[in-house]
Amino acid sequence: MSVLIVIPARYASTRYPGKPLVELTGVTGEKKTLIQRSWEAAQAVSGVDRVVVATDDERIRALSEGFGAEVVMTSEACRNGTERCAEAAETLGGGFEIVVNLQGDAPLTPAWFIEDLVAGLRANDWAELATPVLRCEGAMLKSLHEDRMHGRVGGTTAVFGAGNRGLYFSKEVIPYAGKDYAPEAPTPVFHHVGVYAYRPGILADYATWPIGPLETLEGLEQLRFLENGRAVLCVEVEARGRQFWELNNPSDVPRIEAMMAEMNLA
Repeated sequence: MSVLIVIPARYASTRYPGKPLVELTGVTGEKKTLIQRSWEAAQAVSGVDRVVVATDDERIRALSEGFGAEVVMTSEACRNGTERCAEAAETLGGGFEIVVNLQGDAPLTPAWFIEDLVAGLRANDWAELATPVLRCEGAMLKSLHEDRMHGRVGGTTAVFGAGNRGLYFSKEVIPYAGKDYAPEAPTPVFHHVGVYAYRPGILADYATWPIGPLETLEGLEQLRFLENGRAVLCVEVEARGRQFWELNNPSDVPRIEAMMAEMNLA
């Protein structure tokens, strides 16, 4: 059964216009755009049949095709990455068992995050989509609190219940766990990794639903599934020594480049 990875990318981001074209410098000094590094991360995932970039912007299309990516042009009306993935999958004619949304602002996503995600969805028939969560150590929890303290939109946290069924996702740090943790100590807070694996039916349904109040307040697309009573599987993944961060703000560029240097990533 086939797996499609879609990398949704738009130029007109509200918080960070032109973000997919931002350059990140690796340990060798080579500069590559955010969209290229995200595409290269997708290429490293095993068990995937096809990888495409989905965009509505000609600049992103031209650059992506220049480094060898397949591009699917989508409508400017897409309100988030999930809607863009749904349109791209439909444009490609469907026929995929699982569609993965690897958002174009997460170039440090390890291949095993996506491999574990797909395996988790296949193993749990009750789940309609799956998304990875990573237990925060003290240092990451501190970074999340510092972002909130300075008014920055940082990482998202996730809360889940029995069977790892998703209960809520927030840009606030939830659940309340205090702040007194050693840098490498495990905490009760889980960082949501912005990757999704959908069954085709739920992905097609998503674009037909109106945006609800929770999605509006938090600005988190996955809340639309919860607001419509759909079953979300949170798959706990392991960092295996890898650092992970999404590029949400201009201030995240040096942070991610520092992580790349520490991990010796070109």
